[in-house]
Amino acid sequence: MFQNLTDRLSRVVKTMRGQARLTEENTAEMLREVRLALLEADVALPVVKELITKIKEKALGEEVIGSLSPGQALVGVVQKELTAIMGDPTAGKLNLAAQPPAIILMAGLQGAGKTTSVGKLAKWLKDTQKKKVLTVSCDVYRPAAIAQLQMVSEQAGADFFPSTESQKPSEIARDALDWARRHYHDVLIVDTAGRLGIDEAMMQEIQSLHQLLNPVETLFVVDAMLGQDAVNTAKAFNDTLPLTGVVLTKLDGDARGGAALSVQQITGVPIKFAGVAEKLDGLEPFDAERMASRILGMGDILALVEQAQKNVDIEQAQKLADKVKKGGFDLNDFRMQISQMRQMGGLGNLIDKLPAQFAQAAAKQDMSVADKQVRRTQGIIDSMTPQERMKPELLKASRKRRIAAGAGVQVQEVNRVLAQFEQMQTMMKQFKGGKMARMLGGMAAKGMGGMFKR
Repeated sequence: MFQNLTDRLSRVVKTMRGQARLTEENTAEMLREVRLALLEADVALPVVKELITKIKEKALGEEVIGSLSPGQALVGVVQKELTAIMGDPTAGKLNLAAQPPAIILMAGLQGAGKTTSVGKLAKWLKDTQKKKVLTVSCDVYRPAAIAQLQMVSEQAGADFFPSTESQKPSEIARDALDWARRHYHDVLIVDTAGRLGIDEAMMQEIQSLHQLLNPVETLFVVDAMLGQDAVNTAKAFNDTLPLTGVVLTKLDGDARGGAALSVQQITGVPIKFAGVAEKLDGLEPFDAERMASRILGMGDILALVEQAQKNVDIEQAQKLADKVKKGGFDLNDFRMQISQMRQMGGLGNLIDKLPAQFAQAAAKQDMSVADKQVRRTQGIIDSMTPQERMKPELLKASRKRRIAAGAGVQVQEVNRVLAQFEQMQTMMKQFKGGKMARMLGGMAAKGMGGMFKR
């Protein structure tokens, strides 16, 4: 997302090297690139005009401080203004200050990922806020909508209130609220019906549900890949329903991403969550400052650390550190490293959060192909016996043929995996008892988070 804007800014920063200060001339060059990239990213024209005006006002004549180049200084100005235009960080907090259960009403068009977002939000509330969550579907029109919510709720570890397509949405909502009160749920998330387009019946129905439930949060779920249409749809909903926040889905896709920059400015409604992966843990509280850093190619190291804290088994990391210290590293350890990387969202998700200078080389590769290769590598290791994983030296020609057949690959693929493993094993041996073991141990002891500071 926003790769075009990142690339353009990187090029302009390079061309401005050696200049002592920001001037009208060199700033204008940068702003032309920013304007074009924003428009290509499908950012709303009024937002582009306002953003460019503010950047120009702040940047002109600004002294270059310390080791910053003019290009770097201008990027700093752009980052501040991008952050400001995407919203006040305090406005994006989820409000649960209500007599339990706090009710969250989810609205949106069909296909935006609303039902999946209910499951993701339920999991986020359960895991990070330690809330007892109940979900209910008032979508009596879309086939299997109720069954879909039941499935994602179970996967998220949330309670689910059953309903049927023969019931009225208001009846379902009233019964679910009564159940949530009697069973001491902290939060009730209500999934509503979506349509392929905005219509009067849809608006009347969700207005009636809003009046009945009086939710503390009314969240509009919108597909970021719709670009400018996403903003227009959010505005239409906000004109008839008192929205308190927006959930942008599919920010991990090939979206031009203009919705992220436009929706807050056009609607006045803050973005509260962003869907960044298909899995149920792929929902993040929206942070404008961190999103601006990612747009500008600075990466989001803090998000990587948070992913590591959630997905890396610290006890296993400590065991591996101890094992490396003694000079041991086998295919079981190699597989564990691959598995933990996949749990963190795969290569594409990790690279998206790296600073541009680290991600550029990887960006030339097809990440879907690379992730497929990683899965294949794990499959090959899984086709080995426990003894073979512990003692790779046992893997002669006949065993390799058996493993290849079991994994559905050619023998050359098995040899490639073993070559990769040997490279990793050689590196580990070089750090035997030294820096690598201390690094792994430090990461384990500090829960990964101590490695980086905001």
